Amino acid sequence: MESVGSIIIYVILALALVVCSIMAVTTRKILRAATYLLFTLFAAAGIYFQLDYEFLGAVQIAVYAGGIVVLFVFSILLTSKPGDNSEALSSKSRVTGLVAALAMLAVTGAALLSRCELFLARPEMQNPDMKLLGSVLMGTGEGEYLLPFEAVSVLLLACIIGGVVIARRR
Repeated sequence: MESVGSIIIYVILALALVVCSIMAVTTRKILRAATYLLFTLFAAAGIYFQLDYEFLGAVQIAVYAGGIVVLFVFSILLTSKPGDNSEALSSKSRVTGLVAALAMLAVTGAALLSRCELFLARPEMQNPDMKLLGSVLMGTGEGEYLLPFEAVSVLLLACIIGGVVIARRR
């Protein structure tokens, strides 16, 4: 049985995750949106730590909160003025966005309900050792992830080069 403190911390992290996510997509100041995204990623890392996924929480902070958000802020500062407001959405865009959000909520809910028995019978969790994790992440065989890792690194390099090219035009 979980302790009351653990449940309270989970509720606080979940509320922070939801509130910061909503603020990230509704604010009209782009630098504030990146800041709210940073808080959202930290809250997700907190939930990972609470679930005893220490490695995943550390990766969440190091890669996403540390690297990706810094890259976003770098791109924002190179391409726009940080104090500028984005243009307001038209009512047609709001209706389309709301319909798309409700459709995705229905699809996600149906997917979760179809797998409900997986949530009831939780398997015994064990932390893999770092040697196994490293060989799976950097291996080239079936079910190993070197190719996606390299594809993401090429994509990030292309984003950095694009930011430099845009900055040099000014």
